[in-house]
Amino acid sequence: MTTTELLPLRDLQACCAPITREVISEENAVSVAKAMKALADPARLRLLSMVAAHDDGEACVCDLTEPLGLSQPTVSHHLKILVGGGYLTRSKRGTWAYYRIVPGSLDAVASFLAGV
Repeated sequence: MTTTELLPLRDLQACCAPITREVISEENAVSVAKAMKALADPARLRLLSMVAAHDDGEACVCDLTEPLGLSQPTVSHHLKILVGGGYLTRSKRGTWAYYRIVPGSLDAVASFLAGV
């Protein structure tokens, strides 16, 4: 893996010991930092919670812009970062994109930080 590739979040626990138990390799630190950077924005944290709270755990981008108070292009940009970070999946239906949280993606980051 090169330092420009993002570690899949589902593999985080398998390859990275919790941060308090042993020193993380430089390569894994870069990858984990990129994944965590995707969360490091208030709008993206709100988007994750909005998608998770939406009916069936899936939300259309058209349902997220007004409650977030941002333009559709800005919301789409944040969603793209969350997809790239491994937190959301995206499916296209007609002209709209629908987003769903990747199962376990937030658990992996929480476990890594908590040291469990």
